[in-house]
Amino acid sequence: MSAPSGSAQPLSQKALRQLVSDLAGKIDRLEQEVEQLRLDNSNLRLENQALRDEIARLKHLPPRPPFKPSGMDKATQARPAGSGWRPGRGAKRDRVTREVTISVEVPPGSRFKGYKSVVRRDLVLVAEVVRYKRERWLTPEGQTLIAPLPAGITGGFGPGVRRFCLALHMQGQVTTERLTDLLNGIGLSISKREVVRLLTSDLELFEQEDRAILQAGLTASPYLTVDDTGARHARRPAVTTQIGGERFCVFRTSRSKSRLNFLSLLRGGCEDYVVNEAALNYLRRQPVEAAVIARLTKLQGRVFSSQMEWWQHLLQCSINIFDRPLLQTLDEAATWGALRHHGLMENTVVVSDDAGQFRVATHALCWVHAERHLQKLMPASPKQAQAVELVREAIWCFYRGLKLWKQSPAPGWGEGLPAAVRQDLWSAHGLQGARRVAGPPGAA
Repeated sequence: MSAPSGSAQPLSQKALRQLVSDLAGKIDRLEQEVEQLRLDNSNLRLENQALRDEIARLKHLPPRPPFKPSGMDKATQARPAGSGWRPGRGAKRDRVTREVTISVEVPPGSRFKGYKSVVRRDLVLVAEVVRYKRERWLTPEGQTLIAPLPAGITGGFGPGVRRFCLALHMQGQVTTERLTDLLNGIGLSISKREVVRLLTSDLELFEQEDRAILQAGLTASPYLTVDDTGARHARRPAVTTQIGGERFCVFRTSRSKSRLNFLSLLRGGCEDYVVNEAALNYLRRQPVEAAVIARLTKLQGRVFSSQMEWWQHLLQCSINIFDRPLLQTLDEAATWGALRHHGLMENTVVVSDDAGQFRVATHALCWVHAERHLQKLMPASPKQAQAVELVREAIWCFYRGLKLWKQSPAPGWGEGLPAAVRQDLWSAHGLQGARRVAGPPGAA
């Protein structure tokens, strides 16, 4: 019996195998095409990002988000033996201010076995009100003499109150209203106006101490760490600059972040301008005409007490003070000459984040910013990626070794280093030399 016309004919076993084979081949070709499209898409994304970065650079647009902070400093921290160690735990002991011996009744025949010590930490805030009875004397000449008050008393409040208000307001960012409520809650009767006076009046001693700290740091410190950040002051944009060393740190807020401003901050409150050999050498390294330097050479050894006096002598030397780039360079040179005139920054290394305004004296990059240049590299092959990682590991190992050597310096360490590098390491007790060695990736 024949099959009805128009009905589907069943495929033979050979034709079915051929159909499955063709479908499998098409699937393989589609997978290859999808993989090629993924690769092309990835390449297009990289090319697009590169074009965006180039456009942003040409248009002076903000750069891409910065790299995450380097973990090199924390990763190279020396850890003592023991699994339960945590950073900062047990590193500082409280000073015992009072010792109390507690007795216990024991039965006869007991033997004394020493003491079991327990340290109690407590905080006592008590308002102390002292009445000073100042003697008054009348001299035979009719003059009245009154015994002076102890030093530190301002408006009827002692130095402890002022120290408490300054610490909470400046370091803890506590408002004057909350300070007033806190002091009254402790038992000290004070008004908000008095709190404001304690915070804002008679600050000359603090300013003198601050200037003395900066001057001592610039004189004795082998290196300076500097950085700046944007800040608002008196409802206007400003810049706060940090200048610090191993034993000091100061902050200065100004309107500019130029190199001239940085040099002015390093003067430590002085306002003079000096033309000496240091100032002339500074000018010779700048794009300044030789004729201008020759005219200033006639002023060598002169000290100018103010900016106006300095500018007047520049006019007398036929120098155009209305040329702002030239005037700024001359001011920088005279300010640098004043620094050297006062004995500051003689052998000091300035460690910064590679900002242009900090490139004065002997300049170096800190370890974090020196190592960051390696993070910006984009290896094109696994071999290059392995090479970059190898260099990073070498820097981390060297940095870890320097930190350990700083804790316990040994004369035999670093025999394989050049003599100049070893001398730098010893002169700065490890830290200065470490940062100077780290300079080649991007330091001047």
